Amino acid sequence: MTDVKKIINRTIREYGKERQALMPMLQAIVQVKNHLDDGDMIAVAEALNLSAAEVFGTASFYTFLDTEPRGKYIIRVCKTISCHMAGKDEIIKVLEKHLRIKVGQTTRDNMFSLLTVNCLGWCHKGPVMLVNDDVYPELTPKSAIEIIESYISRK
Repeated sequence: MTDVKKIINRTIREYGKERQALMPMLQAIVQVKNHLDDGDMIAVAEALNLSAAEVFGTASFYTFLDTEPRGKYIIRVCKTISCHMAGKDEIIKVLEKHLRIKVGQTTRDNMFSLLTVNCLGWCHKGPVMLVNDDVYPELTPKSAIEIIESYISRK
């Protein structure tokens, strides 16, 4: 049984086969695979007796439900006005240069993906980035690079 089928079955045991299981199921798949592919969304639709369009619509609406492969570490930089005013453009610029990618891209070694998001809920501590589930507030260009280097050293 594939990982996705195991995730689907585990989620059904916990939440049932109702629509309320959709988000937890999609989140659980992303937790394991870092993205949802078409086959995953079709399997979820079949398991919950939903249309594939409804599952895809839900997955594509939410920022954290990636529908394309991402790196091992997904860097999300907040792009709200408060983070913009606090210097998020400098953070993005230094990350792009250091990782040799642009926003929306993944490094060649599939280690990092660099994205922007509408809000991380840390407006009072901007600029802010999220690396997978870890929040990094009050960034400077120097601290952003140090954080990325700490992930590189984990190889």
